[in-house]
Amino acid sequence: MTNMDKLYEAVAARGPVCVGLDTDFSYLPEGFSKAELTAGENIVRFNQAIVDATKSVAGCFKVQIAYYESLGLDGLNAYKKTLDYVKATGVPVIADIKRGDIAKTAEMYAKAHFAGDFEADFITLAPYMGLDSIKPYMPFVEEKGKGVFVLVRTSNPGAKDFEYEKLADGRHVYDMVGDKLNEMGKSCMGEHGYSSLGLVIGGTHIEEAAEIRARYKDSFFLIPGYGAQGGTAEDIAQYLSAGNGGVVNSSRGILLAYKKQPGVEFAQAAYNECVNMKEAIKNACDRL
Repeated sequence: MTNMDKLYEAVAARGPVCVGLDTDFSYLPEGFSKAELTAGENIVRFNQAIVDATKSVAGCFKVQIAYYESLGLDGLNAYKKTLDYVKATGVPVIADIKRGDIAKTAEMYAKAHFAGDFEADFITLAPYMGLDSIKPYMPFVEEKGKGVFVLVRTSNPGAKDFEYEKLADGRHVYDMVGDKLNEMGKSCMGEHGYSSLGLVIGGTHIEEAAEIRARYKDSFFLIPGYGAQGGTAEDIAQYLSAGNGGVVNSSRGILLAYKKQPGVEFAQAAYNECVNMKEAIKNACDRL
């Protein structure tokens, strides 16, 4: 069974919410930090509380490495401890690293993030240097069951700068990228009908949602953009397939949920937000 199969089963069991542990030190509630600990150590304590509170209603967790790199060695140690803590729960974990470099360098990134101290179940990749920047990860995918999510059509406003440009054949750039990755992913199909080469499809642009879901029916989606970036449950539902086939990330919306729930402890507020998000997406899927 591949990691993508395990992710499919996690979504079937607990729903499609992906809890984004993109934790900035400023997100920690007032009075939470201990003065005798480093910033990274306090972040780990916060992350552990979030994981404990939400693991029963999360399909997976995502850890954005930049938030940890910004703290130097202290942050990288916090990154490793956060990954390890999630892995110990058995819930799938995505390392959001968005690497994209020439083949030999990509080999080193694959080794760094699919083995050793920073090992994760999935990683995110940027494809715009070409397919040879993706291929070095495939031995880990095909032989070890690892998974990747590759940027195709993102949730940020700047997606319009390049991804939406039209080609001579009428396709968008993101269509071309998705088509090539979809073909590449046929070498690593799982038991549940999804490739281990997944796609990042932003949930904030819905005009082409039905077309994208139909076009890449064998691809599992990582769907950013819910909540703080403006994506709604109704938007997101169109990128899922009977409530599965993708995970929906929310980071700030969950980590900072306590700010919108006065008097509620931060971890309980995160759990409440996950439940509300899960139910909203399910209801939207049921209405389709």
